[in-house]
Amino acid sequence: MTTEYRTVYEGGEEEIVEKRSRFIAAVKPVSAEDEALAFIESVRKKHWNATHNCYAYVIGERSELARCSDDGEPNGTAGRPMLDVLQGEELRNTAVVVTRYFGGTLLGTGGLVRAYAQAVKAGLASSVIITKIRGVKLRIGTDYTGLGKIQYILGQKGLKILDSEYADNVKLEVLVPEDAVEAVHSDITEGTNGQASMEEGAKCWFAQIDGQPVVLEEYTD
Repeated sequence: MTTEYRTVYEGGEEEIVEKRSRFIAAVKPVSAEDEALAFIESVRKKHWNATHNCYAYVIGERSELARCSDDGEPNGTAGRPMLDVLQGEELRNTAVVVTRYFGGTLLGTGGLVRAYAQAVKAGLASSVIITKIRGVKLRIGTDYTGLGKIQYILGQKGLKILDSEYADNVKLEVLVPEDAVEAVHSDITEGTNGQASMEEGAKCWFAQIDGQPVVLEEYTD
């Protein structure tokens, strides 16, 4: 089972120019092949008068499906280099289309490979890329004397509090990577001499975005 993987959270678009040919890269997160194909078709319609609309996409938590197309460029000069960039960045569930408007000067095989690869890198640079982590919402209850110790343990493990409630006692909700739950449970139990209560809530995929934990989607086994 995959516990985490890199993907695009927000797609971007960027353009580079090589010998007057314009290469416009559009990046989008996708979760299934039909989404990737719909995205590719939407770009084709937008750039209906372009010379080429080449694409590459990787689908699945373990990259189960990978496809690419040169769309009329010489074999292996567009789609494959684009796919190589996605796979080199270890991205999943990501699609990219590079639209080319021919500028009148032939680039040659090597030039095309470099241009399409650089366009994808530029598109990714304008996107928001995250590490999607399989986790659990851990609910922690404590009195005020144990709060400082729990905050210290969470800080040492790089875990941030998702929600908190302060009343007679303190209730915290923390996003914990699934493979770290047992260790967190053990450390908090030891650190508070067993005075803290802990309950596992919903399982979810989450990510750190701008330094804050964000729940992306809940799931069931």
